[in-house]
Amino acid sequence: MTRDLFGTDGVRGTANLHPMTAEMALRIGAAAGRYFRREAGGVHRVVIGKDTRLSGYMFENALTAGLTSTGMNVLLLGPVPTPAVGLLTPSMRADLGIMISASHNPADDNGIKFFGPDGFKLSDEAESEIEAMVLAGVAPAQAGNIGRAKRIDDGRFRYQERIKGSLPHGLSLEGVKVVIDCANGAAYRTAPEVLWELGAEVIPLGTAPNGRNINDNCGSTKPHAAAEAVVAHGADVGICLDGDADRIILIDETGSIADGDQLMALMASRWAAEDRLKDGVLVATVMSNLGLERYLGGKGLRLERTRVGDRYVVEAMRANGWNLGGEQSGHIVMTDYATTGDGLLAGLQFLAEMVQTGQPASALARRFDPVPQLLKNVRFTAGQKPLDAASVHSAIKHAEAQLVGKGRLLIRKSGTEPLIRVMAECEDDALLTQLVNTIVAEIEAAV
Repeated sequence: MTRDLFGTDGVRGTANLHPMTAEMALRIGAAAGRYFRREAGGVHRVVIGKDTRLSGYMFENALTAGLTSTGMNVLLLGPVPTPAVGLLTPSMRADLGIMISASHNPADDNGIKFFGPDGFKLSDEAESEIEAMVLAGVAPAQAGNIGRAKRIDDGRFRYQERIKGSLPHGLSLEGVKVVIDCANGAAYRTAPEVLWELGAEVIPLGTAPNGRNINDNCGSTKPHAAAEAVVAHGADVGICLDGDADRIILIDETGSIADGDQLMALMASRWAAEDRLKDGVLVATVMSNLGLERYLGGKGLRLERTRVGDRYVVEAMRANGWNLGGEQSGHIVMTDYATTGDGLLAGLQFLAEMVQTGQPASALARRFDPVPQLLKNVRFTAGQKPLDAASVHSAIKHAEAQLVGKGRLLIRKSGTEPLIRVMAECEDDALLTQLVNTIVAEIEAAV
């Protein structure tokens, strides 16, 4: 079944341009409502959260109109992290959860992410069925069966209490100085409050959203301001979240940045030592560094790779009963506690490790030496197919031949932006740069 609307993480694009228009959001809401109301009878609910983008108001109203038109009752959470929607969907006995967010993308973008009644993201098959219903059109409910909408004021606090409960009983962060960068996004109140309530000394950044400054030179994709703040304030650690707070980048006390691979390496080794890591397996995507795979192998653990996207990591985890996974970009999924990536939850686990071991962040956040990795993006426009060009095929084949026994190459289309991502790993820096630049040049020429 074709998928023109849905990418790797729901529907995403520039606000007021197809597919992210108010009209399309209404149609998507109606289709999702009809899909989850296929069984007659009972009360049907959907919870909707959003980040701090200006367009969130527009999409919240449009989705609410579409959902209530098919008889769904809508519970509006306001600005909350994406993992809060995953948590509150089953907690509030809802049929569906929706998060309005474009995650780490710029403020002009927005997106719609879906969660099923179990709190996990929908499968490709379910999204394809909803997309087909969008295209076919949906009959509205009779006038007497139109749904209601209601604001839920305490959703954020429910999430905060649950996430604090993930720490060992009685553990306090007193004496720990934390820089927390909330990217002017969904966790701008939640994250500083949780850290303060647990006893930490909190230095907040990115906590003044105005609708247009989400992810703007801050957060997990731009952690340098937070790194400077850690050094300037003599903080013990920095935690950088993205716009919807489902990913994390860590900064140690020296200002050095650690990505999701390093955090997963720490957690996998610790969980394995405590006999908590199911089957000795960590699940990550094809983007994770080769150094992580070697590190785990040296400890008798296994890295299971999936395609890019935290939802595919979660699907592999659920299918096999594994309980730890994530992405190099900072999505850390712990199904013992949550249904999706949760940046603040992962940050709390790291802080707990600091407190319990007495080790500084620099000692914990550098588990392995990464193999040199180079990633470059090439932007293209709709309708272009640069990867089909013969010159691009030739450059890729040449690079693959050069990397045999030395590293690896990954070329893919982004599922969230109109980009071709070119990534290679190789311990020969000169060869790495040459091969990536050659492929990028050929793709740019094709574009």
